[in-house]
Amino acid sequence: MKEKQMERMSNGKGFIAALDQSGGSTPKALAAYGVAEDTYSSEEEMFDRVHQMRTRIITAPAFDSEHILGAILFEQTMDSKIEGKYTADYLSEVKGIAPFLKIDKGLADRAKGVQMMKPNPGLEKMLERANERNIFGTKMRSVIHEANEEGIKEIVQQQFEVAKQITDAGLVPIVEPEVNIHSDDKAEAENILKNEIMKHLDKLADDEKVMLKLTLPDQSNLYKELTEHPKVVRVVALSGGYSRKEANEKLRHNDNIIASFSRALAQDLRYDQTDEEFNESLKKAVETIYDASVNKK
Repeated sequence: MKEKQMERMSNGKGFIAALDQSGGSTPKALAAYGVAEDTYSSEEEMFDRVHQMRTRIITAPAFDSEHILGAILFEQTMDSKIEGKYTADYLSEVKGIAPFLKIDKGLADRAKGVQMMKPNPGLEKMLERANERNIFGTKMRSVIHEANEEGIKEIVQQQFEVAKQITDAGLVPIVEPEVNIHSDDKAEAENILKNEIMKHLDKLADDEKVMLKLTLPDQSNLYKELTEHPKVVRVVALSGGYSRKEANEKLRHNDNIIASFSRALAQDLRYDQTDEEFNESLKKAVETIYDASVNKK
């Protein structure tokens, strides 16, 4: 199964759906979906609501392997079921879509113009559970706010150190050093980031491969060299706060990069839509994001 998923992830047409909102971002995701905070009274109820939302997305006819290569899940989504199957098994067996798991524990406080990942002492056990749940790969996010060379070096170092643990566990890591789209020196930060990533890619062993999830750059095709690196399975782009229209337009100008959108995928989905309305909204989102991922300018 994993060999087939790797081949598809490397060469298939489509994009990755990001359905991995965690505890901190879940209330915002639910509010955007039309579920207000006063409609649930505990964290457990909140996660039940968000799992219902994700289940509705994943089981919709428009959420299909013709357009979608993979889906990123939150830990509790991995441990939840859809139609009697664990979510990862439902994705791979029923939908033909590779499951990924968000493995970071959130962001540390800002220092040196960046936010590193918080310590994650339970990572080894989480990776064991990910393998038990038939997860294909993982994702971990840190954030760059300024073109601070020292901070960016430290972020990339941390990302690749954790990526080594993930590849050693037999999973494919998505390295995600996001650049804040509102950064005053975004373009400069992106150039520093690219150079640092290249240094680490060149040091990877023959059996180590990673995916990269990057903010859509100010300079079109800035990351083309990364997409062509033999140690890179795929480069995917986060929407980062851009609307779907903006993100799709920027994506079209970046060859060999596909989408991995979250907010931009779900922005028109609402709790009170009929199933027909919901699927039509999702279908439009899926088709436009797919088109921007495979058809370039």
